Amino acid sequence: MSNESKTPSFEDAEKSVSVPGSDADVTSRPVTSSASDVPNGGAKAWLQVLGSFFLFFNTWGILNAFGTYETYYGTGILSSSSPSQIAWIGSIQAFLLLFVGSVTGPLYDAGYVHQLLWVGSLLVVAGQMLLSLCTTYTEVVLAQAVTIGIGTGLLFVPAVAILQQYFSTRIAAATGLSAAGGSIGGVIYPIVFHRLQPRIGFPWATRVLGFIALAGLSVSIMVIRVRVSPPQRRKLIDLTAFVDLPFMLFSVGCILAFMGMYAPFFFVESYVIRNNILSENMGFYLLSIMNGTSLFGRIFPNAGADKTGPLNMIIPCGAITGMLCLCLIAAKSSAAVIVLMALYGFFSGSLVSLPPTIFASLTKDRRVIGTRMGMGFALSSVGVLVGSPIAGQILGASGFTNVWVFGGVLTLAGVASMLAARLVSAGPKLMVKA
Repeated sequence: MSNESKTPSFEDAEKSVSVPGSDADVTSRPVTSSASDVPNGGAKAWLQVLGSFFLFFNTWGILNAFGTYETYYGTGILSSSSPSQIAWIGSIQAFLLLFVGSVTGPLYDAGYVHQLLWVGSLLVVAGQMLLSLCTTYTEVVLAQAVTIGIGTGLLFVPAVAILQQYFSTRIAAATGLSAAGGSIGGVIYPIVFHRLQPRIGFPWATRVLGFIALAGLSVSIMVIRVRVSPPQRRKLIDLTAFVDLPFMLFSVGCILAFMGMYAPFFFVESYVIRNNILSENMGFYLLSIMNGTSLFGRIFPNAGADKTGPLNMIIPCGAITGMLCLCLIAAKSSAAVIVLMALYGFFSGSLVSLPPTIFASLTKDRRVIGTRMGMGFALSSVGVLVGSPIAGQILGASGFTNVWVFGGVLTLAGVASMLAARLVSAGPKLMVKA
């Protein structure tokens, strides 16, 4: 496939985050090198992949493991708190990851990469250590939701932006390897916590997770090196986005889908254990199974999107995700739940991995792709913030069935808005790449 026909990627977008003519222009720093100057390999370049891998491992990986904490808190140190209150912890953490990440782009552009790495890593590790000392709801919110959330948000931009300085022709492979850290972290962290907590207690199990994060983030700090500085800083907001109908329809779709899709990730462990569908031991591994299949769900749909177009790929994957959530209503056997959640992890992976590509493809002016992407993430963070607490409130009031209805219907509503964006941007013909 020619370069002209290839779908824009998140990494392509990062090359165009500047806005010429803005007051923030920086002319004294080196200009980003052309694609022909990019190494596309070599020890130093692949070390950036390793560093980015551990950033994903300790940002999205930590977030993807929250379902295990949700289950533990319900019977442990926060047993007096409602499911909705506990869900706020993970939701605030996810919101801060996306929102703080969306506004730190100018700091990255200004050359403060290592400051972001050091401060973000310090907050993530300190948050884990402080969490090990927590005994009240407020303390857990401040340590796990706020401290770790801000820390992961500061690490988000370096994780996704550093690779485009070292790769152009091999960027897909490099990004796929680094982004796998989020899914692998989501597999390992729940297993480690589940295995250690009954043996050494919550405080030391949490400290062990902190030491794992410290080791991984230390690698990132040691190996990540900025090769060139961006020539200009980007604006935080592009006002024309608010009158760009396809962009806004897709953004609304992301808000709705993110409100619904995390319900199984947060509550399915509690569901199978409380209803004796799976043993407590096996129930705790369900989240790791979901995160494991999500790894493949982020790789294969993205590869297919280059041929079909990212909107054409995310719409059916999102629709299947919503329907699988609704199928949980009838899932009463261990085999049914395991199969459903393995499939759910796979198809929901596209809802996480494809939006950056779509935000780029819906932006005609490449000078504002970075700004548009930041706006898209900021809007999406609203859905992540409110969705799971609402689901938790529903759980406390009327049980799990309505939680799955809530998650499935909102995910499908988000897909409907994405479909509208596709129809507006590319028309009704099915065989058109979009």
